[in-house]
Amino acid sequence: MQDQGYTHLRTFRYERKFLVEELMPFQVEALIRQHPRLFRSPYPARFVNNLYLDTPDMDNYYDNVNGATQRRKVRVRWYGEPFGEIAYPILEIKIKDGMVGTKHTYPLPSFCMETHFCDRAFLRMLLETDLPTALRQDLRGLNMVLFNRYHRHYYATHDGTFRLTVDTHLVFYKANGRFGNHFAHHQENARGLIVELKYMNEQEPQANRVAGYFPFRVTRNSKYVEGIERVYF
Repeated sequence: MQDQGYTHLRTFRYERKFLVEELMPFQVEALIRQHPRLFRSPYPARFVNNLYLDTPDMDNYYDNVNGATQRRKVRVRWYGEPFGEIAYPILEIKIKDGMVGTKHTYPLPSFCMETHFCDRAFLRMLLETDLPTALRQDLRGLNMVLFNRYHRHYYATHDGTFRLTVDTHLVFYKANGRFGNHFAHHQENARGLIVELKYMNEQEPQANRVAGYFPFRVTRNSKYVEGIERVYF
């Protein structure tokens, strides 16, 4: 499989999130470009697509809402167009332990994201993958619940110790896992702009100085939680 710019983590890292509602994207970019740590763009901006899975009781959602110390998110991620033939999808298991997190990634075979894609189609796709047996069994107990999409810009310091992402144009779709999807019911967050500062544990002593340059408000924002609440409640 080709490397499509996915982040493959081996250790835990910090992710500080900032919700920006007062500034326009070009103003946020100007602040990043003027940062003393000289952030640059390592590769072009692109659209990120995520298909989230959860238990029938929505355990992952409620763990996030309730601030559980240990929690996870399960999603299929790909870049570019949201529908049609999807090349190079990746299964991601995001794990949080307190303030730090990591993720495990597994390549998936290409599939067609269309109105007939449902839990049954997802399970058929699993049969074509070489996933660990325990993970495969775990996934069989999950349902598709949410599809979201946003546009992401990437920045990094010259030495790569700090990374920034800026997400705009957030769109959330209800994903019906049992009967297929028309992806007609969706909600947009037109004003919301999410900035994430990402760094490894050993960089925590410097992180306050890096983050302190920005006039942004720290938030516990979760796109998964926001999406569920927008399209279900």
